[in-house]
Amino acid sequence: MSEASEHTNPKFHAGEDPDDVLVSKAQSGNKDAFETLVQRHSSRVYARAYSIVRDEDLALDMAQTAWVKAWQRIGQFGGQSRFSTWMTRVTINVCLDFLRKSKRWRFDQSIEAMLETEKGPDLRLPVVEYDPLEGLERQELSQLVDQAMQALSADHRSVLVMHTYEQLSYAEMAESMNCSIGTIMSRLFYARKHLASILEPMMQKRNQTHES
Repeated sequence: MSEASEHTNPKFHAGEDPDDVLVSKAQSGNKDAFETLVQRHSSRVYARAYSIVRDEDLALDMAQTAWVKAWQRIGQFGGQSRFSTWMTRVTINVCLDFLRKSKRWRFDQSIEAMLETEKGPDLRLPVVEYDPLEGLERQELSQLVDQAMQALSADHRSVLVMHTYEQLSYAEMAESMNCSIGTIMSRLFYARKHLASILEPMMQKRNQTHES
């Protein structure tokens, strides 16, 4: 399965991407154009890498590897999505491949794993509606989420990043993680549930501090 393969985004229309001209030049071998793309999106790529590996030095390595792979595969980018979205998938796949190969990938021994084993990967679960972060200020929200994300497994962090920050479809997420859409729905359900359980005591502590 290709690391940089694409699905057409129904909300995206060809010609809307401000990177189109640079991408076209890069696909013709123009390294200066590609370097401009790197400069334009380097912060975003690093942030996505860090959100998965949770280590600054490793995130830098993963970001660099992702850009190398992007240059090698730039010809495969067909413009069905924004370049930034395509680059995010490349970055996430680089991180997941590294975690798997280095045996740093930790699967939760949870109800999720048992259900997938007993009933197969196409289990359909509803998306949890509870939002434990409602009402928080942006800076405070960012700090709380960052702390809570560190406690999640790599697979749960990945689906949250792809769904919440990148707004990828279930099909796009499934292709990136090489699993079924049902498995993605299951992981997203349990990732949100786990995140809420981590954030609840943090919220209680915050409220007690504000009340005192």
